[in-house]
Amino acid sequence: MSQAARVTPQDHGSLNWVAWLYLALAVAGAILPWLANLDFIRAEGAAFDLGLFIRQANANPASRSLSRDLAIGATAVTIWMVRESRRLGMRGLVWVLLSCVTIAFAFGAPLFLHLRERRLLELSRLGQESAVANG
Repeated sequence: MSQAARVTPQDHGSLNWVAWLYLALAVAGAILPWLANLDFIRAEGAAFDLGLFIRQANANPASRSLSRDLAIGATAVTIWMVRESRRLGMRGLVWVLLSCVTIAFAFGAPLFLHLRERRLLELSRLGQESAVANG
């Protein structure tokens, strides 16, 4: 486990501030993209036209840059999330991945990081209990 992932004595067995920051980012990542999605739906009709959305997301060089940046970054982070969840024995990855495509990647990625912090804390506690039992 990396030094940054270790629980420090001042944590007293509770989630650290970074875990709570990830959770706050997840909430913002759910709300802010969906406010824009709702604006799109209001402007373009009651149904969410995915084809039109993708065309507009690629309508000019700036939007193409952002779309490609998100697609490549999200792909890399999704691969890491799958590998990391297996390495740490995390539960709930299916729900996180589903939220990435149904709510927003900006929600799913910070949610995963929050759940990862919780799992690291759990593993740290298990390690401490094991050390006490074996000590």
